[in-house]
Amino acid sequence: MRIAVAGATGNIGSLTVAALEEGGHDVVRISRSHGVDLSTGDGLDDALTGVEAVVDATNMAATERAEAVASFGAVTRNLLTAEERLGVRHHVLLSIVGLHRVEGNPRYAGKREQERLVAAGPVPWTIAPADVAGVLAEIATGEPKGRYVDVAGPEPQDLVDMARRTNEARGREVKLVPTWSGPLGAGMAGDVLLPGENARIAPTTFDEWLAGQR
Repeated sequence: MRIAVAGATGNIGSLTVAALEEGGHDVVRISRSHGVDLSTGDGLDDALTGVEAVVDATNMAATERAEAVASFGAVTRNLLTAEERLGVRHHVLLSIVGLHRVEGNPRYAGKREQERLVAAGPVPWTIAPADVAGVLAEIATGEPKGRYVDVAGPEPQDLVDMARRTNEARGREVKLVPTWSGPLGAGMAGDVLLPGENARIAPTTFDEWLAGQR
């Protein structure tokens, strides 16, 4: 199966490419370094010719809500327009658990705009709130499912503690001061980022993941 991965050079995108290729699929990498500008649509038609499914694992840095909505929206519109023109049958969007329970975060606002456009768009779709490349590869090779269940790890974690342990594992001495004054505001406190009912629980723990990063 010929599948395109948008954001192919990013962390999740590159892992998704690897998972798809391991499954024997023909993968088209979509990124600026591969001659495609998603913000303008330049190069998309050539990249999507003969493609059956697209996995959108793009990510963008934005500090302002309007900027994030415009940037994520432009990429999604360009992808959906080209996909419809070229007969792509399945659009898979990587999203975020708890996305609709958090206000005030620019990136989350941009991702919500992506979800809105995909759900209202012309291409059959699946929205996957996951950061697991294997799940994205599995979804892309199957039939469109609409909104997929949440995908999460087996244990709840404290974000500051995770950051401390990550720095320690990488040999960095960094003083971390917990604060709600940055982009991760108080709206992310409590259990808003935990998965919903009937979530698909991935087996890898944070400790296991961290051990593999050393």
